[in-house]
Amino acid sequence: MVEIKAPSQLFGVGDKVLIQDKRGRHYLITLALSKKFESHIGAFPHEDLIGQEDGAWVTTNKGHVLLAVKPTMAEYVVEMPRIATVSYPKDTGAILVYGDIFPGARVLEAGSGSGALTMNLLRAVGEHGRVYSYDLREDMLARAQKNVESMLGDAPNVEFKQGDVYQGIDEDDLDRVVLDLPEPWQVVPHASDKLARGGLFVSFLPTVLQIHELTNALREQRTFEMIETFEVLMRPWAVSGRSVRPSHRMVGHTGFITTARRCAPRPYPSALQEEAPETEETTD
Repeated sequence: MVEIKAPSQLFGVGDKVLIQDKRGRHYLITLALSKKFESHIGAFPHEDLIGQEDGAWVTTNKGHVLLAVKPTMAEYVVEMPRIATVSYPKDTGAILVYGDIFPGARVLEAGSGSGALTMNLLRAVGEHGRVYSYDLREDMLARAQKNVESMLGDAPNVEFKQGDVYQGIDEDDLDRVVLDLPEPWQVVPHASDKLARGGLFVSFLPTVLQIHELTNALREQRTFEMIETFEVLMRPWAVSGRSVRPSHRMVGHTGFITTARRCAPRPYPSALQEEAPETEETTD
């Protein structure tokens, strides 16, 4: 059974805490005894927060008042330690919804990175699902596993595997294949073999040339239909007093998401099939 940590209203030793200053800047800390938060706005001992409720305020030795909250998944993934660029929350949300990641699903992920997408997949599949997360690099897998454990605790329904999915996929009867790889078209034949009928293929790619190559490969495989590609643009708005305007900065293009449905092989049109002759309408 998956032992994902249930949130508590009180801050405790080992908890992740997101600190926000008056300018909206964020600092992610892990509470520990005899440690201090220190920055250019001052310092405070962690004991000032341990035992306090989520959403508490704390004052530094320089008089700055800071807000302390438990980070959401979206906040954690953009602040957590990383080796590679993480999957942004706007893209992750779209992958979970348009990829239809459901409780109990068997999901193969390739391109573990720092684990941002992995932990969201784990939440979505629930305790009866399973995630197989592949990466070529051992250091990536170690970082991803550490980040997942830091956010979710012990999660025995994830298996981190060092391997090259371009060469093949070990698992059978998969419900979803989710790829964050530079050449996902190399995985298309393997995904066709290993996905259950009706399963979904999902890919995240940064460039137009890559999605063109992938879409051609999916069509040529003849076992994928309902192929769609889109991108997600996120524009925050600033609301203060009488001023309501778009923020000066937005999260624009980060990548394209492509989805495709595993189906029965598309039948070839019969070479012998002849078009029925057209009949002319007559009027009496």
